Amino acid sequence: MNIFIKTYGCQANIADSEQMAGLLKANNHTLVANESDADAIIVNSCSVKNATQSKILNYLNTHLKNEKPKKIIIGGCLTKTLNLRKKIPDLSAVFDTNSILKINDIVENPHDVFSGKKEERINVPALRKKNGIAIIQTSQGCLNTCAFCATKLARGMLQSYRIGDIKRELEIAVRQGRAAIYITSQDNGCYGFDINTSLPELLNELVTVEGDYKIRVGMMNPWHLRRIAEPLLEAYRSEKIMKFLHIPVQSGSEKVLRDMKRIHTVESFREAVKKFRSEFPGITVATDVIVGYPTETEEDFQETCSLIKEIRPEVLNISTFSSRPGTKAATLMQLSSQIIKERSRRITNLYKRYKQEAPLIQIRLSPEPFCSKHF
Repeated sequence: MNIFIKTYGCQANIADSEQMAGLLKANNHTLVANESDADAIIVNSCSVKNATQSKILNYLNTHLKNEKPKKIIIGGCLTKTLNLRKKIPDLSAVFDTNSILKINDIVENPHDVFSGKKEERINVPALRKKNGIAIIQTSQGCLNTCAFCATKLARGMLQSYRIGDIKRELEIAVRQGRAAIYITSQDNGCYGFDINTSLPELLNELVTVEGDYKIRVGMMNPWHLRRIAEPLLEAYRSEKIMKFLHIPVQSGSEKVLRDMKRIHTVESFREAVKKFRSEFPGITVATDVIVGYPTETEEDFQETCSLIKEIRPEVLNISTFSSRPGTKAATLMQLSSQIIKERSRRITNLYKRYKQEAPLIQIRLSPEPFCSKHF
C-alpha cells in the first residue's frame, strides 16, 4: 500500500512519524512523497495550538472531500484532547500516542485504537526524514502540571527509557552515518527521575560511543535543570555535546509564572543562563515566551520584555496564548485578541531590533511549535 504521512508538531512527533514509517516499510508498504500517490494518509497531529488544530481539521476535511477517496487515519496528541470521531465521522481510523506500534494493523484493518499503557518504543525501526539527523526519544510523558499545556493530557506521566537501550539506538544511528543526534522528549530535564538516573548520567554514557557525531539536547524546564545543573555542566564539557541550551521561561512575571503553575522563578532562569554562558562562552541559549496569558497585565508583559532585553537569548520562540480544552487555563477569562496581537507585535519588534544589532539572534514566531512536515 502507498502511504503518505503528514506530521504536525514537535521533534517528538517527528520521531513518532519516523518510527511509523519504519514499521510500515518493514511490512512492505511504500512511503510516498505526496497525497496524490497515496492509498492512505496518516496524519500525526499536535494539540498545542488552536491555529495548528484548525490547520489539521482543514487538512482532514479537504482530503476527505477528494474525488478519489483515500483512507484517512489520524494519530498524535490531538486524538486525546478532541473528540475527532464526533467532529469528523468519516475518518477511517483514530489512534493515540500509545498505539504507534500497532500502525500496520491500523492501516491494513482500519479501526480506532486507544491505550492507557505506554509503549516501549526505543530501538524501533525508523525511516529518518533527514539523512544526517537521528531523533532519539529518551522518554514519554512528563512530571509537569502547567496550566496551559494539553500535551500532558495526551502523553501522560513520565516513563523514561533505560540508558543502555538509548545508547544502542545511538550506536545504530552513528553506524548509519548520522552526524547530528537530537535527544528529545516532552521534557529532557526530568529524564530518569522515575528510574533512579538522570540526564547527565545518560549523556556521560552516550558520549562514550565512538564515531563522528554531535548530540543536541532538547528542551528542559528550568526547575528540573536546577536540580541537575552541576553534573549537567560537567557533561556539557564533552566535545560531543552541542553547546545548545533550550530552557523555556514563558513569562518574565513571577505572578504569571505562578498562575501558569510553572514552579521556577525568573531568577532561577536568569541564574541558569548565566551559569551556562559563563562556562561555555558562545553557547546558543533558546527560550520560549507565551504572550497574552489570561492573567497577564500590561505590567506583567513589560516584565517579560525587560527580561528578554536583558538576557538576549540567541533563539526566541514567541507564542500567543491559545486556550486548549481540558486545561486549567481554559477556564479563565481570556484576553482580547487585539491585546494579544498587539503585545506579540511589540515583543517581535523588540527582537527585530536586536536581530539587526546581532545577526546571530534568531526569532521564531510560532503559531504552532514547528512547521508541518511529511514523508
